[in-house]
Amino acid sequence: MKLQQLRYFCEVARQGLSISKAATALHTSQPGVSKQLRLLEEELGLSVFTRNRNRVSELTPAGKALLAVAQRMLDDAETLKRLAQDFGSEKSGSLTVLTTHTQARYALPAVVKRFTAQYPDVRLNVRQGTPGQIWQAVAAGDADLAIASEPRAPLPDLLMLRCYELPRIVLTPAGHPLLRAKPLTLEAIARYPIITYDEEFIGHSKVQRAFDARGLKPHLVLNAIDTDVIKAYVEHGLGVAIVAKMAYDAKRDRSLRALDAGRLFESNTVYLGFRRNNYLRRYALDFVEMLVPHLNRKVVQSAIDAAAVPAS
Repeated sequence: MKLQQLRYFCEVARQGLSISKAATALHTSQPGVSKQLRLLEEELGLSVFTRNRNRVSELTPAGKALLAVAQRMLDDAETLKRLAQDFGSEKSGSLTVLTTHTQARYALPAVVKRFTAQYPDVRLNVRQGTPGQIWQAVAAGDADLAIASEPRAPLPDLLMLRCYELPRIVLTPAGHPLLRAKPLTLEAIARYPIITYDEEFIGHSKVQRAFDARGLKPHLVLNAIDTDVIKAYVEHGLGVAIVAKMAYDAKRDRSLRALDAGRLFESNTVYLGFRRNNYLRRYALDFVEMLVPHLNRKVVQSAIDAAAVPAS
């Protein structure tokens, strides 16, 4: 049995049992994938797929059991590779971080500057997406770290650590009538068109729940995943925005005004996430600590060790 065969098997399962899609993802040929799958079945002496007219239709019970074991074996092989790299070359390699626009734009620039100065030979790749896209990609092994609000559904293959809270503010243009609301209330906000985050963001649902609890039906004119887009629409007088306090800088956003809405809307929690079986290299742990000082190497490693202990 070869790791290549297990990798092909896992990729076919990941691609919805499409051998052609798996071949594309693996940069190989469809006949080559099919051949390795048949060799795997021959060596195991069992069928891992149910086939209909030579097309894979579903995983057999044995195939489902094999999938979990095969993925662990591939993860362990990757861990061994990363561990060897860590001891062989501590300051070179690659690190892929998936995060939302707000974190990439406002939380990460100073961290990236510090990290690249300390690790000039590490290829750092910061990519943006919605929380749903981020968590699924990290769970699939397409990135090392996720920095985002919690996923809508539990992902047992991920280890998630709390980073920090994101309190809410309301953004308006200068001179907007809402600035005279003393105190600021949900009823006052609901009188104006509202711009906020896309529905995939947990923060959006928390905002909606706050209005629902008061029986209010605000007019949501725009949802977006990019805070800068939201602010641009506020600047054009299209509504008021409910966003993370982190996204406002009085010096940069001179045409906007911010109202503290922390008591009106539940804060959003940002989490750090990574695969449970993924070995984090030393520079990855340093990146985490630069972003969230309380998640130092010792704390993260302790969480990893605790997650690795089988439940009794």
